[in-house]
Amino acid sequence: MKVKVWRLVRRVPRGRVVTYGQVAALLGRPRAARAVGQAMRACPGDVPWHRVVNALGGVSPRARMESMLTQRMLLQREGVVLRRGRASLRRYRWNA
Repeated sequence: MKVKVWRLVRRVPRGRVVTYGQVAALLGRPRAARAVGQAMRACPGDVPWHRVVNALGGVSPRARMESMLTQRMLLQREGVVLRRGRASLRRYRWNA
């Protein structure tokens, strides 16, 4: 499943986000959002991991605070506006 997740996330365009649950659903496994999260933990460097957000459009908590800050910075650099730590899914969600 990891490779399928990575392949799909690579397709997410700059300035757009996708949720863990959305990735799972697009792969035909709508209840596998946690498995998507596990796949993203081990993703190769060419996967735009920062474009995957939680169901509320936010950066998911991690053990390392700096990776959360990096994700926010990368999203903002791509033009994704974060309000109260969340991206508007209505505005920025990628519709595959």
